[in-house]
Amino acid sequence: MKPRFYLLLLALFAGCNRSPESLSPTYRELTEAVYASGNVYPRQEYTVTADATGILQQRLVNEGDTIRQNQLLFVLESEAENARQQAAASALRQAQANLGPNSPVLAELEAQVRNARTRLSNDSINYARFRELYNQNATSRAELERAELNYTLARNNLRAQLNTLQRSKNQIGLDVANSRSQLVVSEVAGRNTRVRSFVDGKVYEVYKDPGEVVRIGDPLALVGSGNRLFAQLSVDESDFGRIRVGQSVLLKADVYAGKVFNARVSKVYPKLNRADQSFRVDAEFTSDTPDAYYGLTVEANIIISQRPRVLTIPKSYVIGQDSVWIEQNGNKQKIRFQKGAENFDLVEVRGGLTETSKLIVNE
Repeated sequence: MKPRFYLLLLALFAGCNRSPESLSPTYRELTEAVYASGNVYPRQEYTVTADATGILQQRLVNEGDTIRQNQLLFVLESEAENARQQAAASALRQAQANLGPNSPVLAELEAQVRNARTRLSNDSINYARFRELYNQNATSRAELERAELNYTLARNNLRAQLNTLQRSKNQIGLDVANSRSQLVVSEVAGRNTRVRSFVDGKVYEVYKDPGEVVRIGDPLALVGSGNRLFAQLSVDESDFGRIRVGQSVLLKADVYAGKVFNARVSKVYPKLNRADQSFRVDAEFTSDTPDAYYGLTVEANIIISQRPRVLTIPKSYVIGQDSVWIEQNGNKQKIRFQKGAENFDLVEVRGGLTETSKLIVNE
């Protein structure tokens, strides 16, 4: 971007009238400013993306629509997600049934525990009887040991059956928790097929239409604030050192003929864009804002200083870089003058001309 440094009238962007045949330099109240160009963008801008894979079933917004936070924007249809959710729900119901009072799994294990208790009770009684008979020398030691072995086996079997029952209850409880977690995950994935807005704002662009396949991460729309706008400006590196946060900015857009918007420098970015040798500067609007047209092109003057009295001549009288034709003693003469800053219409005179000098148009 070619560097441009301007002196502006207080009513910036207002063009001068066509110069007369001859005139004299005049003192004017001028404002010193740096030229910048850029675009207007919304704050809180973000791209709405898909969090699920499916077919776009409904598109509920169009470009230019105003939206509210949490408003439904798109609906995806995903048979895979529906199938996973149904499977997770079935698994949870089965696990809960297995843990319930009418659980067939636990009923069988509890029956085995009852059988083990009954056998232990019988073997315990039988062992006590044989021990009494043995003490009375009414049975052999082999019979007593056989009864004792049966009693020991029955006791160990009951303990094993109780452990099996408890392990089964723990496992089924874990299955319930896992199934519930899987159902929650599938429900979240199902909700991801219903895409909502994160902000209050405006839809600037929509990328997908109903019937199109959408994959996770695919962009669906561009959304941003509809009333919080800022100007993203590019300032030539030769002028960048003069820019400070808080400086006033005057902006003009072609779609608003003759209207000037007021703004203020809000942020200065220190990284050089090597493509056009410029730096980025952001400006926040301080009064009226343009309509929320995404990327609206603007030209700007960043006010550096205000000078109450500067000698100027119209730029149309300048020949080459720093020469003008003047009338002196009835003769036409070309002279050089010391030029200061300039804009499209005016040039500052720092020496070589006075208020009495008579400038004439070169014919």
